[in-house]
Amino acid sequence: MASHPSAPTVGFDLDMTLIDSRPGIRAAYRALSAESGVWIDADLAVTRLGPPLEQELAHWFPADRIQEMGDRYREIYPTYAIEPTLAMPGAKDAIQAVRAAGGRAVVVTAKHEPNAKLHLAHLGMEPDAVIGWLWAEAKAEALREHGASVYVGDHTGDVRGARTAGALAVSLPTGPCDADELRAAGADVVLPDLTAFPAWWDAYRAGRAADLA
Repeated sequence: MASHPSAPTVGFDLDMTLIDSRPGIRAAYRALSAESGVWIDADLAVTRLGPPLEQELAHWFPADRIQEMGDRYREIYPTYAIEPTLAMPGAKDAIQAVRAAGGRAVVVTAKHEPNAKLHLAHLGMEPDAVIGWLWAEAKAEALREHGASVYVGDHTGDVRGARTAGALAVSLPTGPCDADELRAAGADVVLPDLTAFPAWWDAYRAGRAADLA
């Protein structure tokens, strides 16, 4: 799956990187809370998006109910979470910038893969591949498989995934982690948000082309 050397494959995280899923996830948690009769602070839960669902559910349910509640959450998720979720500013342009340069854009996320695909289809985003169910260092599996040399995410877990894969870690303080946390975790580049990505991408490719000349 080799790309032109000046236009490598770029991996993108999903939640709070390409999409602002907070309104949808909040609605899904509230629905799960109402159905299960167990209090979930949905406003708090959406401030710490990134890790797998089960880590959040462990704050609210005993261990022997987490699997059941996770399955149920994923089942009701399309009903409540797809419609309210928005694209992050610059998300579509970032994907387009990669593809316009002859590169490939792949989404690597901890989210349930079918639901990740529903979000992208609903918002009219068309990456070259979508790989779900991978968190932090495990994201390196998909990044390596797809030959990604850059990974863009909003969480320190995304930085760890990029570094494990030997990819450049490009971070955005648009999720639960601020710029200082991301840098401390080893981010190679911190952009304010995805609207800054196309200009950075052009400069990055120009630098790679110069190195290869």
